[in-house]
Amino acid sequence: MSTVSTHPSAQSSTARYLVRTRTRLSAVAGGAGLLAVLVLALLPLTASRGLLQDLFYLFTMLALAQCWNLLAGFAGLVSVGQQAYVGLGAYLLFALCLWVGLSPLLAIPLAGLLCAVIAVPSAFIVFRLRGPYFAIGTWVLAEVFRLLLAQLRSLGGGTGMSLPREVTNEAGFVAWTAELLHVRAPVARDIASYWLALGLAVLTILLIYRLLRSRPGLALAAIRDNQGAALSVGVDAFRIKLWVYLAVAFVTGMTGALVYLQKARISPDAAFSVLDWTANVLFIVVIGGIGTIEGPIVGVIIFYLLQSQLAGLGSWYLLLLGLIAIAVMRLFPAGLWGSLAGRFDLHLFPIRRQLVLRVGSLENGPATGPSSHKNPGGNDD
Repeated sequence: MSTVSTHPSAQSSTARYLVRTRTRLSAVAGGAGLLAVLVLALLPLTASRGLLQDLFYLFTMLALAQCWNLLAGFAGLVSVGQQAYVGLGAYLLFALCLWVGLSPLLAIPLAGLLCAVIAVPSAFIVFRLRGPYFAIGTWVLAEVFRLLLAQLRSLGGGTGMSLPREVTNEAGFVAWTAELLHVRAPVARDIASYWLALGLAVLTILLIYRLLRSRPGLALAAIRDNQGAALSVGVDAFRIKLWVYLAVAFVTGMTGALVYLQKARISPDAAFSVLDWTANVLFIVVIGGIGTIEGPIVGVIIFYLLQSQLAGLGSWYLLLLGLIAIAVMRLFPAGLWGSLAGRFDLHLFPIRRQLVLRVGSLENGPATGPSSHKNPGGNDD
């Protein structure tokens, strides 16, 4: 039987250090973030309906951007077919509300869960591909879903359909919001959708942050940095990537369901639009900073400002977005936030693990600062 060494020197050497990820800046950022969420939650009391609709779009795009960033920036799975699960989640919401009679509040998470279930066989197909072939495979998969759903006449076929009033304006949570705030049903629907989008964006960020700080997050960082080395120490790369792919399908499906619940109308071309749900998401992540949680937050704010100022230019708007993306990639290869964080060591959501010397652990006096040694298993990007 093996025994654990209890030699005093061994115990003292391991007891001198502790693993820390939290920093002083992240503690301040956490408090500021909590205050910002509280202010945003109370915003419907004073904000206009147009502003709430704009912020609804911003929050849903942030959730989609965080999902794609987790998939491509941390798992190394560069997909250009995320519109597959946006459209699939939206159509599942319509089917669950119209065919089964579920409440939209129950249909949204169930649509996400069904997207994750459908993603299992899809993953075993696209995971056989590598690099650009994987990206093309995800796009083809999205087109297959679009063509299949366009054949369902009960869901509008190729022209699409709208949700009835009892699913939108007369739903239980909309009626509760109208009664609480004493507003008309259409306004209450926008407010309720805004709250759901805010909650979805916040939960997406927190879940990804929690994942990256966990043991699977360490394995994910190891796979991204050097998959061969990760495999040599026993990391199951396929299983980790599969779980990330399914989690992204789940959240993306819920986001698509929420978006088209608020729109109340769907068509195959709109629900599976590569421009709306993949190209714009890629732009957000690239200009903000891929492989960071803060990057999509910065990117979605910049994207929203550019869209509000340039959308009236028609086709020139897309050309300018492309030129801006190229300029950012040339001048800031890590994105705006990624370059800033790398230069000034700024981390609002720190996932780097450091060994910190315990206070008073040295015989000749207390420690005064963190050790320069890093945890070999940590994410030291």
